[in-house]
Amino acid sequence: MTGAGTADAPSDTPARRRPRVRPRPVGAPRPAPRSIGEAVVGCGVYVDGRRQEEVAPEDALQMATDRGGFVWLGLYEPTEAELGAIAQRYGLHPLAVEDAVYAHQRPKLEQYDDDIFMVLKTATYVEHEHLTATSEVVDTGEVMVFLGPHYVITVRHGQHGGLTELRSRLEEQPDLLCLGPAAVLYSVADLVVDTFVEVATAVDEDVDELEASVFSPQRTDDIGRIYQLKRELMQLRRAVGPLEVPLQKLAERDIQGIPAAIRSYFRDVLDHTIRVRDQVASLDELLSSILQASLARTSLADNEDTRKISAWAAMIAVPTLITGVYGMNFAYMPERDWHYGYPLVLAVIAFVCWMLYRGFRRNGWL
Repeated sequence: MTGAGTADAPSDTPARRRPRVRPRPVGAPRPAPRSIGEAVVGCGVYVDGRRQEEVAPEDALQMATDRGGFVWLGLYEPTEAELGAIAQRYGLHPLAVEDAVYAHQRPKLEQYDDDIFMVLKTATYVEHEHLTATSEVVDTGEVMVFLGPHYVITVRHGQHGGLTELRSRLEEQPDLLCLGPAAVLYSVADLVVDTFVEVATAVDEDVDELEASVFSPQRTDDIGRIYQLKRELMQLRRAVGPLEVPLQKLAERDIQGIPAAIRSYFRDVLDHTIRVRDQVASLDELLSSILQASLARTSLADNEDTRKISAWAAMIAVPTLITGVYGMNFAYMPERDWHYGYPLVLAVIAFVCWMLYRGFRRNGWL
């Protein structure tokens, strides 16, 4: 498995907020296409596994076709106009282009004639000093990959899951790049799954912390933190689970554009994906068990508090009853005119309260 990269654009590339794109009215003229160079954050032509001289994005496809290689374009959150200009030049399917612009897609693999379109969810672990009921733990993004005979286009959404470092590592493996654009698709999927492993490992540490807190001798209120972590873990499940089917197709089926020599690579990524899926499922089950244990401890603590309150109320009821009876001021009452009547009543009250206290302590109520 390859390690995780940092960015398709440089790490200091500012995030661009995409304007809200309204549907184009029927019959309205299409906007004039913009230069594709405005959307590209990485461009390279590869022939026989070697990167060629620098070339403008507008001329990259022609060079790759003429030399029998492929071009790798990296895009970061392109607008509809930017991706539309690229789609016109590369002949991308409009449905795939729409998915790549608006994002928020499930992981999937689709084939349009000779072209392949794949969506992968990315994930990153959000560092936090202490887990709270509002902590953000898992942040997700998306990477879309367009794959053709002479091109591979990666479209990234989100502040993570970048590909610049991945591109550099791939350029040091010409034997892998000789397999064509499918080698880039494999490397992107491998990077995404590697990141899933890192996120799941970090979440596992948070689960261990919660488990220790729930079963600590001190009384803690962890229910909110548990629910928050389960909610964040659900995002990771939505990214990992649906990816298994597309990877299985790439690893086992005869798909045009995917050489047979690279299927074993996809099987390796699939194997790691299944392991991460199982790990995430185990973490979710463990969190459910921890939640039940926390609810049970809370219920036991409430019962203990109720017993203590009931015990003290019983002891308070004794002097309240006796003093209430003598406070009625009837003419004939036991020992009313006796000199030692008042101390005797106080002694009786103290003795009865002491006996109650002793009984409650023996039964564990106090």
